Amino acid sequence: MTEFARRVEQVSISGIREVFEAAGDDAINLGLGQPDFPTPAHARRGAIEAIESGRADAYTSNKGIRQLREAIAAKYDRDYDLEVDPEDVIATSGGSEALHLALEAHVDPGEEVIFPDPGFVSYDALTHIADGTPKPVGLREDLTLDPATVEENITEDTAAFIVNSPANPTGAVQSEADMREFARIADEHDVLCISDEVYEHIVFEGEHHSPLKFAETDNVVVVSACSKTYSMTGWRLGWVLGSNRRIERMLRVHQYGQACASAPAQFAAEAALTGPQEPVQEMVETFEQRRDLVLDGLTDAGLEVPTPEGAFYAMPKVPDGWCDEVLERGVVVVPGDAFGTNGEGYARLSYATGTEELKDALEIMADATQAVR
Repeated sequence: MTEFARRVEQVSISGIREVFEAAGDDAINLGLGQPDFPTPAHARRGAIEAIESGRADAYTSNKGIRQLREAIAAKYDRDYDLEVDPEDVIATSGGSEALHLALEAHVDPGEEVIFPDPGFVSYDALTHIADGTPKPVGLREDLTLDPATVEENITEDTAAFIVNSPANPTGAVQSEADMREFARIADEHDVLCISDEVYEHIVFEGEHHSPLKFAETDNVVVVSACSKTYSMTGWRLGWVLGSNRRIERMLRVHQYGQACASAPAQFAAEAALTGPQEPVQEMVETFEQRRDLVLDGLTDAGLEVPTPEGAFYAMPKVPDGWCDEVLERGVVVVPGDAFGTNGEGYARLSYATGTEELKDALEIMADATQAVR
């Protein structure tokens, strides 16, 4: 009798979904990692014009249309003074597929993948699906990943480690010094560093830095997407970039599992990257204002909150029973242990929602805090 694959049996449905299903229809949803802004008009027009002209009817190159890959390469030159060959980019179905490609192409059965705990839920699941061994590691008090912790956990069985900055679920941003260290570790230990930079432009203090800029070998692969920067989560358009030899291996996974990213989404992404960037700036400014509102509200309620410097999440330390109490009162938050064992005692809330809703939610959370203490 045919049984299910062990690597799939080790993966469960995300705990985030369980929270959503338990919430009422009229609940204030602070659990969703999705900007509440429309996709910029020029990105939408890029897709519409491609559809109406018939340019989006057929398969594209497996790697994606040339002009999109050129736009991605130009973005790295413009933003980070990094030279990227368009041939070393694959357009993917969101950042999630990009992560999947990176792990499938580099992890052999049983090999270890180091990643932050608490961390993005896909790291553990995609490691299992690649038949690897997850190796979550704890964070500093400010919820950043310590390069020393990564280095001391590397063994002869380590295939890769994942860095996420700005981070989901914590909102933490790694320093330039940290990123230099991650690049050094990848170089010296000959281990792949997968840098998840999906939130790269949503930074409130300082700047985003990529280990790609500091690496002396090709042991860094970068994953990013239009999803968060341009409020294009539904378009499912991301990318992965790395050395040509790594891209060619990831392409072998992509071409059989996906063939190519959606053609209309590729044209929309090209327009987003090459068009006006003011919508991004306006969105980030709004997120920063909401971040400050949330920090003040949670602190006034008596909760300890590490200050998020990017993304659109806050992760306060919460008393036992807090998440259930908040949910019962009509506000959706995600228990921290949905993101790893070390997330226990925290909750993740997203401020990618309207300011008035946030104010209402903060009042409810303050009352819930008093109720469980």
